[in-house]
Amino acid sequence: MNTEELTVPQKVKILVQSLDGVEQTNEALSRCSDSEAMINVLLSASEKLELDLTKADLIKTAPIRDWIWYKDGGALVQVGDGVPRYQQDKNSANLRYIGGGLVIALLFIVGMLTGF
Repeated sequence: MNTEELTVPQKVKILVQSLDGVEQTNEALSRCSDSEAMINVLLSASEKLELDLTKADLIKTAPIRDWIWYKDGGALVQVGDGVPRYQQDKNSANLRYIGGGLVIALLFIVGMLTGF
């Protein structure tokens, strides 16, 4: 297959599909301590498939972009229990605060309902 003619999203799709069921790579990804380590594993897999993906390609293209974002503590809410991320992981270097946004949203709704 000539991967030079493929777009970046097509290459990323091939990469993601190739990871399905590959125990060694999936274990390496799960052991990564941060997004940099994760990117290195993914770049290695990309090289083996001769996809010529770059770090920038991975950072900008879903779903890998979302995996990297989550690995860096970017998720605000864990699905299912609704606990904000900053309360789940107090040791995260990227603590997030959503209270200010919630207050603004509530004030906007109250303003709309009262006619302001």
